[in-house]
Formats: sequence, structure tokens, C-alpha cells
Amino acid sequence: MKLRHIISSLDLKREDYFSIFEYADKFANVKGKLTHLEGKVLALAFFEPSTRTAQSFQTAGIKLGANVIGFSSEESTSVAKGENLADTVRMLNNYSDCIIMRHKFDGASLFASEISEVPIINAGDGKHEHPTQAIIDLYTVYKVFNTIDNLNFGLLGDLKYARTVNSLLRALTRFKPKRVFLIPPPQLKARKEIVEELNYQTIEVENPYDVIQEIDVLYVTRIQKERFVDEVEYEKVKESYVVDTKLVEFMKKGSIILHPLPRVNEIDRKVDKLAQAKYFYQASLGVPVRMGLLYKIFNEG
Repeated sequence: MKLRHIISSLDLKREDYFSIFEYADKFANVKGKLTHLEGKVLALAFFEPSTRTAQSFQTAGIKLGANVIGFSSEESTSVAKGENLADTVRMLNNYSDCIIMRHKFDGASLFASEISEVPIINAGDGKHEHPTQAIIDLYTVYKVFNTIDNLNFGLLGDLKYARTVNSLLRALTRFKPKRVFLIPPPQLKARKEIVEELNYQTIEVENPYDVIQEIDVLYVTRIQKERFVDEVEYEKVKESYVVDTKLVEFMKKGSIILHPLPRVNEIDRKVDKLAQAKYFYQASLGVPVRMGLLYKIFNEG
């Protein structure tokens, strides 16, 4: 099946994830430039700031032989002059073979996909989803455990506004997790409409210490300051949780800690040196995973 638009984790089937993993394995050690996407042009349409996602997509495209164009802020585009999103997407259709888009508004990528004649890849839209991050998350789990099924996951932090959480929860419907523990501050619980559509067991927990010994994969997210309308509410919860060496001491042998990054204060820097800390390894997989996705989009079907 040829993939067209990737707006949600649900746009990928189980076999799609595994084929991307296979391609990522293939591309992991590529040093030079390949020719798989020679003659293709990728447009990075980043209306919202990004470091890892934008740079890894750019690197992935270049390594596959594509030309990469685009912008990294709304201020550098005609949107700043009043151009609407639809017209910007139509213009990028004229210049590129695929648009990789990040936007501050929920649903922006879906809207773009309804207009675009070339594939749209959602690189994060508001508090909605970030599906390519979920592929990286699951690929990391797969590389460490050689499976994604029958593991206990713990999602700690901002589960209300973190689009990475929404994508991961939805992506796990393609697998068979044993249990998924949801461990948010009371004000930042996972959204009801997301949890209700899941096909596996979720258990809401207040204190991570109650379940930390059962967790194989601890997935931590930062408080999404930019998603809060009221800064007072943000101040109330900004330091609600910290993964420190004390908590890690209770983790089971072989368990791992993931984080989509950037982090603020939610993981103590002392944890970085511990065996469980896999978030920088996770980030290092961004390029081969996105190479795998781009290759699949253009070369299958």
C-alpha cells in the first residue's frame, strides 16, 4: 500500500510501522548521499519553531538525494502579509513533491491534506498529533526490546496538551501493550476522546511510585507552556513531577526512559548517565526513521 498523507498515527497499519522500521535499519549507517529521492523536492513548512523535527527531516531528505526547501517561521512567509494557509499550501504544491508541515493550530495538517495534490506529513499540529515522533518512539522500543507487544508503558506528565502522547497512544492500538499507565498531574489528564478510542487497557495513576516497578517503558513529557491560555494555570503545574535518580532506583532491570524532547526540568540531569536513560538514543533515531518514512511514501505502491 502506498502511503499518501500522514496526518495521524492511525494512518499507519501495524505492517506499515514494521516496514518503516526495516527501512530505518537499512538507512541507519548511511554516511554519504543516496539517490532514492533524486529529483524530488521536499518542502518544510514550519509555521511553529522546531529543532529536532525540522533538522532531522531536512537531513533525511538530503541523505536520500532530495532537494529541500522551506521555512522555519511564519514571519518569513507571506502568511505574515495576510496570506491564508490554503493559498500557502497551493503555492508549495507548485514547488514540491511532498510537504512536511508543523502548525500551531489543531487540524491544520488535515486541512492542508484536503487541498494538497502532494503528500502532507504532519510534523506536529497544535495539541493534536505528531505521528512521526510516535514512529521514532516505537522504533526505539523495538530496538531495545525487539518487540512492542506485551510491555507495560507508563506515560508521565502532560497528557492533555502533549501531541506526542496522543500519537503514541493511538499508535499503540496497532500493537498489543500489556498495560498503559497514565500518570498525569490532575489538571493534565489524557483527553477523554483519545482514551475512549483505544483498544487496550489504560490505568490512571496519581503517584508514579505506585507502579514504577511494573513499567518497562517510562515515557516522560514536559509541561506544554505554549498550549496554556492562562499562564497562572501553567505556573500551578509546571513543576508537578520530576524523574530523578530516586525514582529510577525503583525501576525494573532493563526498563527504559523515553522523552520526545525538548525537556525542561522534568528529568533531572543526573539521570542522563543512567542505563535507563534512552532519550538521546531515541533522538538519534529521528533521521533513519524519517528516511524510512520518506522512502516508503515515494517508493512503495
